[in-house]
Amino acid sequence: MAIRHFLTLQDLSPSELKGLIDRAIELKKLHREGKSPQPMTGKILGMVFEKASTRTRVSFEAGMAQLGGQSIFLSPRDTQLGRGEPIEDSARVLSRMVDVVMIRTFGHEIVERFAEYSRVPVINGLTDAYHPCQLLADLQTFVEHRGDPQGKVVAWVGDGNNMCQSFINAAQMWDFELRVACPPGFEPDPELVAANAKWVTVVNDAREAVKGAHWVATDVWASMGQEEEQKARRKQFADFQVNHELLSGAASDVIFMHCLPAHRGEEVSADLLEDEKISVVWDEAENRLHAQKALLEFLLER
Repeated sequence: MAIRHFLTLQDLSPSELKGLIDRAIELKKLHREGKSPQPMTGKILGMVFEKASTRTRVSFEAGMAQLGGQSIFLSPRDTQLGRGEPIEDSARVLSRMVDVVMIRTFGHEIVERFAEYSRVPVINGLTDAYHPCQLLADLQTFVEHRGDPQGKVVAWVGDGNNMCQSFINAAQMWDFELRVACPPGFEPDPELVAANAKWVTVVNDAREAVKGAHWVATDVWASMGQEEEQKARRKQFADFQVNHELLSGAASDVIFMHCLPAHRGEEVSADLLEDEKISVVWDEAENRLHAQKALLEFLLER
């Protein structure tokens, strides 16, 4: 059977995506009941981090352990990827020693090339272009709190970054309306937007995007690797903070998500982030764990 990788959401079919979310919710329930299955016994996850992360490392390590498996953490100091070894050589070697590989890196072409030469499934833990594992958690969170997102209005406010582009994939796959609000010059990939024009609209006005929205999400204004742009971006994104005033134009049952870490007082107000009637960011963060367990099962139990 052909190896399945998870580099973007579109490596799944819509029915597979929905089934994976259902399984994530089931695994969460089983874990809380002390009944976590152990299908990963004897399996090893290799985790390659060229970009650091708290949530990605802990959720994958804890998830693999809860499923009965083990994981190996590889920082840039621990691998040859950052020392000139060709990506395809690293892929050939690592994939003979572990059962699945998760990579968190910069260029999306790195995970694509690694997957091309890997003998085992490869998971995109984040690239500059996409963050599909986070969208699994976000979709799980919406389903848990509000049910099926099909036909709903979702607003992305902020940078047209990897999170935004994964939301575009999700809109097409789950058939919801996505409105993206970005400052001029910070829009997502125009080819990606054009290919998904049935589901996606890009505007430069946050209020326009949020009007009537059932789900509003954002991210930091300057992502990892963009720290030198932080000061300039604060000015350019000043009108794109998500706060109670902005959400007054959203649906009455709107929920707010943020992939974290958050910069309180910048992309989101502190009081909104802590408002548990609207903000579901802590459930969202926990769901990285359960959604990724469902993903590991899907990729390794085929």
